[in-house]
Amino acid sequence: MNEPVEKRGKRWTEEIEIAAGDLVATVRNLVAEGNIRRLIIKNTEDRSLLEIPLTAGVVIGSTLVLLAPVLAALGALAALLSKVKIVIVRDRED
Repeated sequence: MNEPVEKRGKRWTEEIEIAAGDLVATVRNLVAEGNIRRLIIKNTEDRSLLEIPLTAGVVIGSTLVLLAPVLAALGALAALLSKVKIVIVRDRED
């Protein structure tokens, strides 16, 4: 399920493939972790469908209010696809 992790400087990325029906719940869980800088949603052919930049203010502040339109878009994507890939760009914790 998890792909190899690529580390660069203070940020690193990982890629996971999930069923599209789990997309919204997975994104909510990832945002709640707090060290996510960017999420990139791709289809199974590695074509980028949606990029979600996350700042510390979004993660710490009112996450659901600010991400509500994004979560609605993710729900629409999930209805059209069977599987998606999520590229997770994280801040590296020292």
